[in-house]
Amino acid sequence: MNEPNPVVSGTGLQKAAQTLVLPIEGMSCASCVRRVEMALGKVPGVASVNVNLATERATVTLAEPLETQQLVQAVQKMGYDVPESTVVLQVDEMSCASCVGRVERALKAVPGVRSASVNLATERATVSGLAPVAALLAAAEKAGYPARVVDGGEDAGAAPGAAGEGADAHGGGVSREAGAHSVVDRKAAEQQALWRDLWLAAALALPVFLLEMGGHMVPAFHHWVAHTIGTQNSWYLQFVLTTLVLFVPGLRFYRKGIPALLRGAPDMNSLVAVGTLAAWGFSTVATFLPSVLPAGSVNVYFESAAVIVVLILVGRFLEARAKGRTSEAIQRLAGLQARTAHVRRDGQVVDVPLAQVRAQDVVEVRPGERVPVDGEVIEGDSYVDESMITGEPVPVAKTAGSPVVGGTVNQTGAFTLRATAVGGQTVLAQIIRMVEQAQGSKLPIQTLVDRVTMWFVPAVMTAALITFVIWMVFGPTPALGFALVNAVAVLIIACPCAMGLATPTSIMVGIGRGAELGVLFRKGEALQLLKDAKVVAVDKTGTLTEGRPALTDLEVRPGFERATVLAQVAALESRSEHPIARALVAAAEAEGLALPAVQDFESLTGLGVHARVQDSSKVGTDSAEPAGVPVAVGADRYMQSLGVDVSPFAEVAQRLGCEGKSPLYVAVDGKLAAIVAVSDPIKVTTPAAIAALHAQGLKVAMITGDNARTAQAIARKLGIDEVVAEVLPAGKVEAVKRLQATHGALAYVGDGINDAPALAQAEVGMAIGTGTDVAIEAADVVLMSGNLQGVAKAIGLSRATIRNIHENLFWAFAYNTALIPLAAGALYPAFGILLSPMLGAGAMALSSVFVLGNALRLRHFGRGENA
Repeated sequence: MNEPNPVVSGTGLQKAAQTLVLPIEGMSCASCVRRVEMALGKVPGVASVNVNLATERATVTLAEPLETQQLVQAVQKMGYDVPESTVVLQVDEMSCASCVGRVERALKAVPGVRSASVNLATERATVSGLAPVAALLAAAEKAGYPARVVDGGEDAGAAPGAAGEGADAHGGGVSREAGAHSVVDRKAAEQQALWRDLWLAAALALPVFLLEMGGHMVPAFHHWVAHTIGTQNSWYLQFVLTTLVLFVPGLRFYRKGIPALLRGAPDMNSLVAVGTLAAWGFSTVATFLPSVLPAGSVNVYFESAAVIVVLILVGRFLEARAKGRTSEAIQRLAGLQARTAHVRRDGQVVDVPLAQVRAQDVVEVRPGERVPVDGEVIEGDSYVDESMITGEPVPVAKTAGSPVVGGTVNQTGAFTLRATAVGGQTVLAQIIRMVEQAQGSKLPIQTLVDRVTMWFVPAVMTAALITFVIWMVFGPTPALGFALVNAVAVLIIACPCAMGLATPTSIMVGIGRGAELGVLFRKGEALQLLKDAKVVAVDKTGTLTEGRPALTDLEVRPGFERATVLAQVAALESRSEHPIARALVAAAEAEGLALPAVQDFESLTGLGVHARVQDSSKVGTDSAEPAGVPVAVGADRYMQSLGVDVSPFAEVAQRLGCEGKSPLYVAVDGKLAAIVAVSDPIKVTTPAAIAALHAQGLKVAMITGDNARTAQAIARKLGIDEVVAEVLPAGKVEAVKRLQATHGALAYVGDGINDAPALAQAEVGMAIGTGTDVAIEAADVVLMSGNLQGVAKAIGLSRATIRNIHENLFWAFAYNTALIPLAAGALYPAFGILLSPMLGAGAMALSSVFVLGNALRLRHFGRGENA
């Protein structure tokens, strides 16, 4: 969670004499403080203002009610900003899709809320805006759904910001794991309570069912009851047992359903409460006051009320257990953290809890242990199983200088690392955070479902009322009995649980499975959008290739010495961070060349570099030649801009391009001196990845800054469908737009800073996890392994998840559409068939269990036929 909004409690319309605290961004000096104070002081209703530059907060005392947004606008008019916050709330007691709609509506009604998204499967609400946290909690409570703030992965029952404060500095990772366990414990306690209530309800309801239904099914048993216990005594016994079922294990339905009904916002608990109370109430009257009922209608339906509660508890229990399994991916990720670390301190190795490991600590990792924190190997070597991060099963060699990730498993060797990231800053903690956020997101497909289900429960209650009236007016004798039974059947069978669970459970399981495969969906929307991709556009360097070019060719023109030119080029390129530059520097160092001094270095992105380089013959002397020789290195288009003719190397350049190498030209003192070629080896996994994308019916395009000849050579080798070459970084967005116009929806895969705009332009941006932070932040999906095969996995998972959602929605809606008329008695006139409320309760429970079970199938994606 971002920093909680510090605005104090109350609604957006503040009460007199309240104090608000607003975060202010952009202040730099005392005059800024004065401007903000003056701006806020002029807002009608403000009594006093105190702005603190150090804390960047404004404390505002109100004399009369006003909208928080008025204060925000006053600050913004002065050129400063009041940052929004994102708050995650754990919302209790939601049971169906209509609950989701009501909670969202209540939260969005709080002034200052920009967006609110509620997820039934995770039971969480994500709220963005400027609304006070206390106001959000109050709004949820008023709607009938108690809520509390969640901090990261940890339930925070205290005030926002209090839970886990400072945890990220040292032990945020452990806090997150503890939070995950607290959620698991709460879910386990909920399941245990449901299991206990289910068994109690079943034990009490069984005699009721046998006494009533046994007599209907076996006439001899009916006569036996009548002549031994007696019919009236049997009804008395059923009344006692059913009352215990309804008001002990079944009390949960009335505690939630009745208040919701009284608020005019009925939910599934209301349906169950009204249905069972109607059956129980009618039966109670028939038992104790039969004379008030019409002749021929005296009968009892205790068994329906009792068995309905049992069957719905069965459904609830199975649902709770299945929902617990949907979050197994998060639980497994949280469980990957080590408990302790072997840290060198004061000349000794001590075992300390993970929460006490600090950045720059030296940590020993022994054979078979989990790496406790992110770090860099400084001693020893080993192989590390990184499958939990990348999804790749092959262990990775680690030597001095190699990065290691907390949570991965060391194999047979031993090594020592220096901690570079701990707590909430580790890769594992960030993965868990991303997965949690994505799992809690709402796909566009859910919008229609929410609109339908918001009005579904009131519509069902209306349908039940209409059913009751029709049977009372047109039904056979006893009309009251038929009307009651069919109305109750409609109420019970039409619960929208399955509708509410259809989308979020599939999202949770799908995104969790993706994390296990090394595919992180940073944004849940990408899960839906990715399935529509028609073309996959890929950057070349670092995506198709290893991103580690090596010098393969260097030819000089007459009058130039190879070693001198290479030293000059390496000196120039030593100032650049480009992979090709590093290859040239490495080649010079490998030949033992001394690099001359460089002045006036300038890099022209996408073209080349130039500088003045000291004459190499004077390296190491006392000569103080200030200017040096102008040297330029770059592509042919850069040489043309400098007026350098590259035609002497035309044949060589053509040969190199056909070999898939990138030719660069060197100009010394304005004259063409040499042609240099580097080759970036293609990743061994790339051909299979391209083939997998083609098998999915996708076109593959390559966007690269390389010259067209080199790009076409690589494309032919890999079977790439379309090439966009010689593209400057600024032109990648235009290239993406052209591909979108030609082919349709596009997924872009890149790893560099210059890929960030293209990643943002594409319908779905996919960043190689081994790339830059900027690219990862701009992307919707992160491929942790750096393996392009993750693209095919992500697209396959997207298609499987959306297909799974469609299956769930079809089942949920088709079930209700088909069975409500049957419950109302549509088949009775023609076939004499009525749907018992008990069968309705069983079908309702089966509906939710089916949807959850179908969603859980996604856990097996990638194991066999879906791979």
